[in-house]
Amino acid sequence: MRGILDRFEDQDKAVILIEDEKEEVIIPASDLPEGSKVNTYFKMEKQDGTYRIISIDESATEEEAQKTSDLMAKLRAKKGNGSKFKK
Repeated sequence: MRGILDRFEDQDKAVILIEDEKEEVIIPASDLPEGSKVNTYFKMEKQDGTYRIISIDESATEEEAQKTSDLMAKLRAKKGNGSKFKK
């Protein structure tokens, strides 16, 4: 299963959204793998009712970052056309 680091709360808690389960998990930020930041995807597992991060899902993180970058580029290009109304 997959989770995404959504945000940090109180600087020491990390909020991870579990997509498949539609759940929110709060863990100590110190338990995150090295290099974790907001919008990082993780490979996760559930054991005895608790979620555990197995590793960072590098390919999913890069893929989603590229999608976001592409959308931002499209928005900037669209915005650059300016208004159709005369000033």
